[in-house]
Amino acid sequence: QVVLVESGGGLVQAGGSLRLSCTASGLTFSYYTSGWFRQVPGREREFVATISWSGSSTAYADSVKGRSTISRDNTKSAVYLQIDALKPEDTGVYYCATEKTEQPITILTQPPEYSSWGQGTQVTVSS
Repeated sequence: QVVLVESGGGLVQAGGSLRLSCTASGLTFSYYTSGWFRQVPGREREFVATISWSGSSTAYADSVKGRSTISRDNTKSAVYLQIDALKPEDTGVYYCATEKTEQPITILTQPPEYSSWGQGTQVTVSS
């Protein structure tokens, strides 16, 4: 059974930074593409960032591009999301997701492409 646990959320002032962590268990994490998604009440879950299992391929939503970094440490079965210059519109519940993929460079940007999800961590950015 795959279990993902996010941490690192909280209340932050606009302009600040956050580093979210997601730790996986119950899988060989090295062969899983990972992603971060964000959801606010009344809206669909939206893509934030993704990283291939080799770490060589990444992609970001336009809303966070240039001020965020997704990374992973396969030795720790963990994936991270650093967001700088936080804005109030970054507020939401951030979910970690992972999916086994064949190729080391595969990235996935759509929620239906992932079968394993964490419980989410709340990020609130105050203006």
